[in-house]
Amino acid sequence: MSPLQERAREVLFNRFGLHDNAEQKTLESIGELYGITRERVRQIESSALQSIKKSSAYKDEEGSFKELKEAIVRLGGIISEDELLSHFSKDKLTQNYINFFLVLHDDFTKHKENEDFKHSWTVDKETSGCVHESLRKLYESLDDSDLVAEEDIINRFLSHLKDVAGQYKNEEILKRWLSISKMIGKNPLGEWGKAGAPSIRTRGIKDYAFLILRRHKKPMHFKDVALEIKKTFGKNAHIATTHNELIKDPRFVLVGRGLYALKDWGYSQGVVRDVIKEVLKEKGPLSREDLLKKVLEKRYVKENTILVNLQNGKYFKKNKEGLYVIAK
Repeated sequence: MSPLQERAREVLFNRFGLHDNAEQKTLESIGELYGITRERVRQIESSALQSIKKSSAYKDEEGSFKELKEAIVRLGGIISEDELLSHFSKDKLTQNYINFFLVLHDDFTKHKENEDFKHSWTVDKETSGCVHESLRKLYESLDDSDLVAEEDIINRFLSHLKDVAGQYKNEEILKRWLSISKMIGKNPLGEWGKAGAPSIRTRGIKDYAFLILRRHKKPMHFKDVALEIKKTFGKNAHIATTHNELIKDPRFVLVGRGLYALKDWGYSQGVVRDVIKEVLKEKGPLSREDLLKKVLEKRYVKENTILVNLQNGKYFKKNKEGLYVIAK
């Protein structure tokens, strides 16, 4: 800061948060301090940065800039701003100093946040372009309901990164690159998918319940669902609230007394008699064993409950081949 006059120096200290309180002030708030316009503050900031770049003090710091560049290359050549600053220090003031160095040197390029990506820094523009394009392709390859294990999402991402240097193709760097995207996200169970999907951006008990049932892979009582939400996610899921959410959400199907399954599993709503009818309409005449199997795929009940319903001649009967059909 030695080449700068006092006001220019103070503008930079306030803009970059280089005071002990680490507060980064806006152009407007700095303008109010000096009774000047927002645009005038911006001009002072720009001129002050150029003055520093022309100074001997700036040239003396070339080793620091080189070290910073080498660190970014090791981290992948492109990295989100939050992750980069956190890598060096958890202290906000120290992070502000590093950000100041990044802004000062032409080797560092900042990609500003937009709808698809977070703020990021790069020292390799070619790799940066490839990473952004590959993240878009990865997003487009995902269905809205996809939930992908981390290993699988990394392999899918890697398939789009054919032109990236081999030095960057390791798991830690790939995960850093994935974190740049705002289009793709990870849920509390470590599964990846489209960031806006309810199974990724969990917003309430119903979304946590979906993840619990999906992991359990078979029907659960609503009381057990509430307990697992508390155990797994640390969320206070009241039993009555959990039950109400399961009733209202079309992703869940009541398949027994208090037992819920995911609709995607193929379970059907309605009384057992209705499920038996649905199976016979879909499959045609079936033997006792085949009918039991098919009904149990759609409804979580005891076999005896199905057999009791089959004895009702008003609804079901056996044909000449001994197969069950719907009674006319």
